[in-house]
Amino acid sequence: MSSDQEALPYWQVNVSPEQRSLECPAFLADANEKDQKILATPDADYRRLSWSEVQRLINTNRIDLFQRVPSDLRRYKAYTARLKDEYGSVMNFVMTERLRWQDLVSKGEPFSDSDDIKILLNDWPYGIDSRIVHLVVWVKFQFEEDAITGDLTDAARKQLNSYVDRTFRAHVGSGNCIWFKNWASLKSIHAVEHFHVMLFDPDREFVKQITNDDVALADKIKINDV
Repeated sequence: MSSDQEALPYWQVNVSPEQRSLECPAFLADANEKDQKILATPDADYRRLSWSEVQRLINTNRIDLFQRVPSDLRRYKAYTARLKDEYGSVMNFVMTERLRWQDLVSKGEPFSDSDDIKILLNDWPYGIDSRIVHLVVWVKFQFEEDAITGDLTDAARKQLNSYVDRTFRAHVGSGNCIWFKNWASLKSIHAVEHFHVMLFDPDREFVKQITNDDVALADKIKINDV
């Protein structure tokens, strides 16, 4: 890292000189210490996590260590700030534009009705090996959680794991699929239940089929849009 880069405040890193602002943009003003550190890192110095590192973080329940590529984090925060202005909340946008659900009333027991489930690409994936496909499974039902720990109960974990087995692992192999459910404190959207599935180097036609040919927002929007 050059001395010039080291001297820049976090909101000016990964921004061309002509686009740098003297004051911190409003959408970055509430960035916590972790995000500020990420934003202050030049993209060139960022190292993406390998598949084995991703598996280790999930298996040891250190999902708090996932982070986005610095410039992607900046775009994410800029875009979500705009969504809050336009839709009132990110949840309203997700419900209206991404899920296109009118309500969150489930038609039966968990995973019993396909209308209660929607699989989409993660709009703003983490800084991981580009061969890893990060999916989000949105559902209209709630998972049973331990009242003390807030973690999934053994029964709920078994139920969820069974769904992942037949929906994903049956197609990509057990070694190429892993899932996790965010802690409540890490969720960006609380009102709509969801969990994450990561696939290592899956067949792209399978991904298109399972997501109904979805395209992540990060790939749809242009830099100038945020």
